[in-house]
Amino acid sequence: MILVSTPGTWDAVYWPLDHAAWNGWTPTDLVFPFFLFAMGAAVPVALARRRGVPRRVRRHVLRRAALLFGLGLLLNAIEARPPLVWSTFPILGVLQRLAIVYAVVAWLTERTSRRTQIIVAATSLLAYWAAMTLVPVPGAGAGVLTPEGNLATWVDRWVLGTHLSHGTWESEGLLSTVPAIATALCGVFAGDWLMRPGSTPHRNGVLWMAGAAATLVGLLWDRAFPINKNLWTSSFTLFTAGAATQLLAVCHWAIDVRRWRRWSTPFVAFGRNPLAAYFLSIGLDSVLTRSTLNAPSDASLKWELYWRVFGSWAASCCGAELASLLYAIAYVALWAAVMMVLYRKRVFLGI
Repeated sequence: MILVSTPGTWDAVYWPLDHAAWNGWTPTDLVFPFFLFAMGAAVPVALARRRGVPRRVRRHVLRRAALLFGLGLLLNAIEARPPLVWSTFPILGVLQRLAIVYAVVAWLTERTSRRTQIIVAATSLLAYWAAMTLVPVPGAGAGVLTPEGNLATWVDRWVLGTHLSHGTWESEGLLSTVPAIATALCGVFAGDWLMRPGSTPHRNGVLWMAGAAATLVGLLWDRAFPINKNLWTSSFTLFTAGAATQLLAVCHWAIDVRRWRRWSTPFVAFGRNPLAAYFLSIGLDSVLTRSTLNAPSDASLKWELYWRVFGSWAASCCGAELASLLYAIAYVALWAAVMMVLYRKRVFLGI
């Protein structure tokens, strides 16, 4: 998420490191659903130690969801161009969606059976598909999936008014959060499968094949309901959840079965402080982008750093895209070093 969110310049980005313009997907479009999937796999485990006191579980879930939502609003304020204008200030965002999905999935995993959760996930995908393709939108009609003409955008404008991140539409909208919940539930199912007692040598293979089947169904569904991250279409949900399931199966086999762990330490360091890594890295990038040196030009501090360290030589010899990527890699390495220090000192920043 840090790599794709903080290039040296957005004017020069390799296509795999940028989001699809609308329909379709790139590797970058897999990052957020993979994050939700991982969160879903972790929620039942994280709540297990509080399960003996239901009131404690409810209080923890509500507190954590509220803090996540609040941090999302704070990040929106940091990223906004000054001065802040409340009439157009975006309410939703990445952390806000995480907060909503977390609260719903935590409630479902604590209060309902696995069978009920499967029914909820399947029903939400089918109902979302039906709503987006059959319900007529005032002024646009039924089945319109353009940024301004789809049902999800109409709901966001009706509820949120002008508080939208893209002016006329919202990429982390209210209605599209419904299939995002299904993404996290798929993580719950995959994690539950791996943690069942009496595991067999073939468990990873079965999980990988299930992920491959979900990916295939998502690709087939794409023909009727296009894969689209901004709308979080049902085909996108199945496609990305299937890919995440396959990756989880491979990682579980390599790390937990084969015990190939030495390479994973930097990833573990990020994984122990994921919220801190995301919030602080994106926040600092926004501050660098908004800050200027005022001499000899009004270029941002981020541009000065990017150009002097990478752009001045890499852009001319290897292309602006490579220079921009080198900056992003260096920025990730910086935060990897910070996370490694925190990890070795056993400092874990959570909410």
